[in-house]
Amino acid sequence: MKKLLMLLLVAALSASVAQADAKSGQKVYLKTLKAKFGMNGTRFAAEHTVSEWEDLFDNNAAGFIKEYSARFPSAAGVLTNPEMKDRLQEVGDFAKEYGSDSGNVPSCG
Repeated sequence: MKKLLMLLLVAALSASVAQADAKSGQKVYLKTLKAKFGMNGTRFAAEHTVSEWEDLFDNNAAGFIKEYSARFPSAAGVLTNPEMKDRLQEVGDFAKEYGSDSGNVPSCG
């Protein structure tokens, strides 16, 4: 019983942390990338499935940086800025939380 309670506690804390990262990522997207990409957060997150977002954000977001720098050349400087490295992982958490097949819809319309 004690192990079950501990497992449930760990699961609940993990879900809270993931949600917090997604919320931070949403804020980063809206503040830094929305104007560069010309789309709201809902449309952005729905561009890929959860597994596609996971692939794009692997290896320090290398795939994401490559794809979105090519699609939005004016965003390349922001995406490749070393100060954005950790922030891009938060954007990835946001994108994965609200990917097209996630069943979740962000409130950032």
